Amino acid sequence: MTKIKFDSLPLSEETLKALTEMGFEEASPIQSLAIPIVLQGKDVIGQAQTGTGKTAAFGIPAIELCDPAIKTPQTIVLCPTRELAVQVSNELKKIAKFKKGINVLPIFGGESFERQATALKRGVQIVVGTPGRVIDHLTRKNVVASKYKTSYS
Repeated sequence: MTKIKFDSLPLSEETLKALTEMGFEEASPIQSLAIPIVLQGKDVIGQAQTGTGKTAAFGIPAIELCDPAIKTPQTIVLCPTRELAVQVSNELKKIAKFKKGINVLPIFGGESFERQATALKRGVQIVVGTPGRVIDHLTRKNVVASKYKTSYS
């Protein structure tokens, strides 16, 4: 597969700046295949080994498609463990670093439910959470599933 440079993809200057700051110039194979398709609003099922850039493969389009003017979650990422939720959330925050108004919130058990609910009310575009805690927030209507544009697991 031919290597694709990130600056050849239809990405915002803010995202390109963040990727450059993170040391990324060329997209990995999973990123090269997934990003253009997801940016078109199409569904993708991707599978790749650990360390191949799957988080960025779905995270870059998720960030690009978020509208900062909408203060409710537009993307949800489900992770099986709190450790992975924190890791994915941190990566998405780095990618969204220069995108004003795009907020990423990790939600998982073992952390203050009230603090998470307050953050959701303040305005978050991307939620990264474990299934149990996401269900808790859905049940209490802190998160409304019908508002999501995209979801990943």
